[in-house]
Amino acid sequence: MITHFIFMSSSYTLGKRIALDFIIDNEEIQYKLKKYLDKIIAECGKDVSISTHMIQAENTTWESVCKADHFFKDVEVISSLDKFIKLIKQDRKLEGIDVAKYILSKIQCTQLKLQKLVYLCFADYLCDTGKELFTDSIYAFKYGPVVDTVYEKYKKYGYKPIEEEKENIDTTILEMPAKSRILFAEDGTEKIISIDRTLKKYGQLTAGQLVELTHKKNAPWTMTTKGKWIFYSKIKPETIKQYHKFEMA
Repeated sequence: MITHFIFMSSSYTLGKRIALDFIIDNEEIQYKLKKYLDKIIAECGKDVSISTHMIQAENTTWESVCKADHFFKDVEVISSLDKFIKLIKQDRKLEGIDVAKYILSKIQCTQLKLQKLVYLCFADYLCDTGKELFTDSIYAFKYGPVVDTVYEKYKKYGYKPIEEEKENIDTTILEMPAKSRILFAEDGTEKIISIDRTLKKYGQLTAGQLVELTHKKNAPWTMTTKGKWIFYSKIKPETIKQYHKFEMA
């Protein structure tokens, strides 16, 4: 029998679980495994979700691992440690669309209401922690702050409630819920608590009420568009930090 030592995590980019597979055949590889784990944690963060497994299989192939334990079926084996780390690091940063999908899993929204809630989640988290919730820029549109990637995905719904489309994912691929996606990110627990707090404050407001909130005097949107005829300017994080207090409910 052959001993396999496996590092396993999730890749939301690939939409599946991923693994590194090592054959334990001498003491030197056991020493290297500790160094590999240290490198993953150092580059991906102390709170990164990594599991380790040791399993006996008939031979050195991944097929033999899956035969020994069906838990590993549909896991994609990554060819190198650097590629494994790169995939994980991609998912440690959130995008606006990740937050939007989580909101839609909890609250029925029109496109306009969703935009305002995504923005308010960003603003609350930024002001509470000094850190940005997601990587996208926020723009000043006619009806308030907008994340353009979220706008592009959901604008087709107009003023109708969004009915989130089911992605065409093969049934053999592990489903990744919206909440898990956020929890996997850097400071994921802190972020999900903050988002839930924001949704509790603003989730019951209508789209119109949220627009009024973001258009209050001295609010970040107002300060960005002040004296300008053309919208679509970026609302800078520094502006949000300074003026978000004026748009509190």
